[in-house]
Amino acid sequence: MFDIITFGSATKDIFLQTREGEVVNDERFSSGKGLCFSLGSKIRAEDIYFTSGGGGTNTAATFAKQGFSVAYCGKIGNDGAGDNILKELERHGIDSRFVSFTEERPTSHSVILDVPEKDRTILVYRGASDLCRKEDVSFDELRSEWFYLAPFAREARDLFYLLLDHAREKGVRTMVNPSKSQLEEERFKEALSKIDILLLNMEEASILTGVSYENEEGIKKEMKRVSVKVVLITKGERGVWAYDGKKEYSAKPEVLGAKDRTGAGDSFGSGFLSAFIRSSGDVKEGIQLGIANSTNCLQKMGAKHGLLEKNDEYNKVKVHESDRSSE
Repeated sequence: MFDIITFGSATKDIFLQTREGEVVNDERFSSGKGLCFSLGSKIRAEDIYFTSGGGGTNTAATFAKQGFSVAYCGKIGNDGAGDNILKELERHGIDSRFVSFTEERPTSHSVILDVPEKDRTILVYRGASDLCRKEDVSFDELRSEWFYLAPFAREARDLFYLLLDHAREKGVRTMVNPSKSQLEEERFKEALSKIDILLLNMEEASILTGVSYENEEGIKKEMKRVSVKVVLITKGERGVWAYDGKKEYSAKPEVLGAKDRTGAGDSFGSGFLSAFIRSSGDVKEGIQLGIANSTNCLQKMGAKHGLLEKNDEYNKVKVHESDRSSE
């Protein structure tokens, strides 16, 4: 029996840093801006850094560092990158018995193009992670107190709903951080009652509720009607908002800025659940460890560096509470 089993992607992350890119304002880009390089030229990379990422393994790393017995369930390619991920799981003390392999596609990869003091762009190759299917999972062996379900995409989305059903049948509690593509499915809304804790950013909350991104209060109002026990919405440097059916909670990080934002949501979500479990369901303590874990991670390169250990001291941010249950 594990304390937590995590599900989601496992990726090989490659960070490339260069000062030769330019940020260009252009409405043809979804963000209104583009990171541009001279076409046909060789662009000098000043630094390169290799690590692993993916929501499934990133969250497992925090849980292991926080002293929980944890296993990761996902799919990797039968290749060198996959071997590296397995070795890293072992170094973190994460059980890999539920990891499956495929020859269909290589291990998932991300290439992070970082232009210091400007911005970054991430090239994502989904690869093997998207091929995780029902037949890859030994459901009878998934014995755990909690499931943490990181984003699922493409072919793996069907497995997500099977895992929720299995958790409900076996009395396993669930924390879910869905992908945008999951949120756009009608069946996701139908499955909300099977989720204990739901973690979204503001853009994702806008997609789920159908309320404009600019209307934050409208989003919060609709999220309080969602049939999960705890709702969490992250807002970047503006902090986090939560609702547990009785109270609203809000907090902001005291340290702003980041060396690398990769894995910020994963480190917050896994930090939150670590303290939530340990405190027997205290949302306030969950937010405090979640923000501290994320803040520490943001100061390091890579999604698994800077994560807090169980006995590390950390600054607890002030969490504002308000009783809005009557609204």
